[in-house]
Amino acid sequence: MVKLLDDYQKDAGSFHQAGITVPKFDQAAMVAETAENPVWVHFGGGNLFRCFHSTIAQDLLNEGAIKSGVIVAETYDDEVIDKVYHPLKNRFLSVEMKSDGTFDKELVASVADSIYAGADNKAGRAKLEEVFEKPSLQFATFSITEKGYALKDMNGKLTKATEADIANGPENPVTNMAFVASLLLARYKANQAPIAMVSTDNFSQNGQRLEDAVMLIANGWLKNGHVDQGFIDYLNDRQKVTFPWSMIDRITPNPSEDVASLLKKDGFEDTELVHTTKHTNIAPFGNTEEIHYLVIEDDFPNGRPALEKAGVMMTDRETVNDADQMKVTACLNPLHTSLAIFGCLLGFKSIAAEAADEDLLKMIKNLGYGEDLPVVKDPKIINPKEFIDTLISKRLPNKNIPDTPQRIASDTSQKVGIRYGVTLQHYVDDPKLDPAKLEFIPLIIAGWCRYLMAIDDQGNAFTPSPDPLYDQLHKYVADIKLGDDGADVHEKLQPILSNKSIFGNDLYEIGLGEKIENYFKQMIVKPGAVRETIQATIQKFGKY
Repeated sequence: MVKLLDDYQKDAGSFHQAGITVPKFDQAAMVAETAENPVWVHFGGGNLFRCFHSTIAQDLLNEGAIKSGVIVAETYDDEVIDKVYHPLKNRFLSVEMKSDGTFDKELVASVADSIYAGADNKAGRAKLEEVFEKPSLQFATFSITEKGYALKDMNGKLTKATEADIANGPENPVTNMAFVASLLLARYKANQAPIAMVSTDNFSQNGQRLEDAVMLIANGWLKNGHVDQGFIDYLNDRQKVTFPWSMIDRITPNPSEDVASLLKKDGFEDTELVHTTKHTNIAPFGNTEEIHYLVIEDDFPNGRPALEKAGVMMTDRETVNDADQMKVTACLNPLHTSLAIFGCLLGFKSIAAEAADEDLLKMIKNLGYGEDLPVVKDPKIINPKEFIDTLISKRLPNKNIPDTPQRIASDTSQKVGIRYGVTLQHYVDDPKLDPAKLEFIPLIIAGWCRYLMAIDDQGNAFTPSPDPLYDQLHKYVADIKLGDDGADVHEKLQPILSNKSIFGNDLYEIGLGEKIENYFKQMIVKPGAVRETIQATIQKFGKY
C-alpha cells in the first residue's frame, strides 16, 4: 500500500506498482522557490482546482517550464485546508476516468502552500497579502462559483454585506470581491506591480464580471474616502492590472466512494472522504473526466508561464468569448443543467444514467442541436457541433464519472440566466429569429419552476440542492400541489419569469411567459406528468 505522504522520489517503484505516476520535481525545492518568488495564486481549493488547475501546474513543473508552484487561497471552508490540504502536505491523487473504463492516476504535488483566508482568519489574510505584495506574482486564478462574485441580490440591489464592505473600507472585508480588492490595494501600496486577475469560473464573460465587482468595491471606497484616485487609476491601467476572460470545461464531480474502493484495491491507502460542516465534499483524491478545455485571453502584464505547454489555449478576448458562449450558453452547460433539473424531478442519481434515458437524450439533442447551435458563433479553435457530438456520445454517458443531477442542480438560480438567457437574447436580437417559436428552452425553464416546488414527479418531497435564491423563489410555488387545477399559475410564476435579473429579459415581453406557464400547468396535472410533458413535447416538436 502507498500513501500520499510517502517519499515519491525514494519509493517511486511502490507508486508505479499501484499504477500511480509521480512528480518529476522535488516538492520541497518547489515550496522554497514559491515562498521567495510566488507566481500563481488560486482562489478556491475545491475539486475543480485540484483536478484541473493544479494538474496544469504539475505539467509545467514536470517540464521545467516553471519552478514555482501554486498558492491556494480558500475563503469559504476552513476545513478544506485543515482536514485535507495541510495534513497531506498539499498533495492529492488525480484520478482521470476514461470512457473505456480505465483510470490514469497521478500524485499531484504542485501546490506550494494552502491558506484559509476567510474573514474570520486575519493571520491567513495577512499571509496572502504578503504574497500579493511580491513583484514576482504574475497572476491569480479563480474557481469560486457564481455566488462568489455576488454583490447584489435577485432584484439588483447591493447586499447588506456589500454595503458594509463599501462603508467600512478595506481593513476587514467580508465579501470575496472586497477581499480581492483589498489584496490589489496592498499590491498598489507596496509597488504597483502588474498582475493579471483571471477568472476561470464557469460562466460567460467571467473576467468582466470579476472586473466589474472589484471596481464596484474600489469606487465605493474612493467615494467614502478609504482609497485615493491613484488606486482607481492603477486598476484601470491595462499595463498594470488586467482581468482576462476564460472558458473552462472539465466535469469534476464530488469524490466517489466507488472510486475510493477501486483505489484501495489498487494499493492506494488515502481514500477517506471528508464531508465538512459547510457541506463541502472533498477527499485525498479527485475523480475527473479525460476530456477538458481551458481557453484564456492572453493579457498578462507581468508575464506568465508557458501555459500552452500544459494544453491551455491562449488567444484573444473575442475568441475566448466565442468559445465560452459556445460552451456555457449553448453546447454543454444548458444541456447539463436541463439534466440536473429533470434528473432531480425524475429520481435519477446519475448523469450517465440520464444520458442513457431515451426521453432525456432526445430532449438535450433538440435543445443543443435544434435551439442552441443555430445561434452559436464558431470560435474556430473548437468545432461546436463536434463539441456536442463528443458531449452526447462520450462525456455524459461515461459511467466512470460518478456525477449526479443533485450536484449540478446547485445554485441553479444563478445559472439559468446564463445557461438560457444568453441564447434567448440572441433570438431577441436577430431579426431572422423569433424566441416565441422556441419549445425546449421554455420546457426546461418550466421544469425549473416545477423543481422549485421540491416535489418530484411521483409526488414525493425531495431536498433541493443548495441555492442562494431558493427560499425566495420557492415561496412563489410552495402552495401548489399536484393535481391542483385551480392554481393560478400566472400569479405564481409571473414574479419569477418577469425578473430580468434572473433571465436578462422579461420572458413575457419576448413571447415565452405564457408558453412556460402552459408547460408548467401540464407538469402539475398528476404524478408522472413531468415525464409525459417531456415525451409530448418531443413527439410534437422534436427533430432529433
